[in-house]
Amino acid sequence: MQIPPFGFGPSEAMKQVSQWLGNPALNQAIKEAAQKLGIKEVPSAASVQEVLRQAGKWIERTAEPWFANSDSSTRRALETGINATGELFHSRWTTQPLSPNVSRLAAVMSDPKGRGLPKGHAANWSAGFLPGVYQGTYLKPSGDAIENLKPPVNLTTAIQRQQLDALAQFNQMHLQNHATDGELAARIESFELAFRMQSKAPETLDLGDEPEHIHKLYGIGDPKCDHFARQCLMTRRFLERGVRFVQIYSGGMENERSWDGHVDIAGNHQQFADETDRPVAGLLSDLEQRGMLDDTLIIWCGEFGRLPIAQLGGKPGRDHNPHCFTAWMAGGGVRGGSSYGQSDEVGYKAAVDRVHLNDLHATILHLLGLDHQRLTYPYNGRNFRLTDVSGEVISKIIA
Repeated sequence: MQIPPFGFGPSEAMKQVSQWLGNPALNQAIKEAAQKLGIKEVPSAASVQEVLRQAGKWIERTAEPWFANSDSSTRRALETGINATGELFHSRWTTQPLSPNVSRLAAVMSDPKGRGLPKGHAANWSAGFLPGVYQGTYLKPSGDAIENLKPPVNLTTAIQRQQLDALAQFNQMHLQNHATDGELAARIESFELAFRMQSKAPETLDLGDEPEHIHKLYGIGDPKCDHFARQCLMTRRFLERGVRFVQIYSGGMENERSWDGHVDIAGNHQQFADETDRPVAGLLSDLEQRGMLDDTLIIWCGEFGRLPIAQLGGKPGRDHNPHCFTAWMAGGGVRGGSSYGQSDEVGYKAAVDRVHLNDLHATILHLLGLDHQRLTYPYNGRNFRLTDVSGEVISKIIA
């Protein structure tokens, strides 16, 4: 049986693909074609290392859940648990229950190679319906990572502290008359956060005090991966200084500037794999040698998989597949070498032990010591959860 080409628009394609892939004869044809090409049915450490030559060596020490999302699996659903605007992003759920004395900073870094912000822009690190103090802190990929980080030369730390103390007294008096104004409280807290950043962030962002062998471990200086290597090393420095959540984006806005391989999927994925492989392996190795990996949960995940049918062209690509994809997690209490779930024989849908994104979020919160069913926030007449009204902890990938 001939495998049909991908010769029409995305919406029509998804309808037709569902019909095609419900055909057992076609499934068998795709399976036989894959076998002729040497494509393995179940990814292994060996097959992953063909693309991720260094990070792939860690695969046997990671946990790999396979996902099937019954919703439209977009970045927003992945990051909030529900595919809707205005929701609270997962990084905010992990910092919201913390004591005010604990760092609530969530650092966010995007691709610095001129590829732009990820789709959704600043909404990707929004505080949602929480007070603005929980907003993620975006680090610019070029120039000063944080705007206005350096105070005027004639403003000493002591003078600035006195100014902030005086301002805080007036603000607290004003807040007493507007106790329910979350935005006002967030604005007051932002002054203190900015002051702390001015005193702490410059040293954190300066990679110059790292020894040469650490630069080499991450790949700093290698033109292929230097940009991502710097972000991974900065991640370790943030974690050492008490930042609880760091998110790095690989790729930018446009399809060819991210992992969205509609054209030349082989070249597209290998390019971004080469950019991230060595830095991620370096981060894992560095955390382990410093005794930090057991207390740090590393998650590598995209927003969906790719269809098992090609978008034809000179260099074929593949369209989105929200019905089956995988992620891997390392450190932080996961069971190394575990894999949970399995796709159908052509990789179109998750077929065995299906996992929903709510299950992923429930598991992440559990690994961080939080009960996803009890972690709620009252808003607009109901208690909201990251996992909404579902979600099960994937106990088989927990050590």
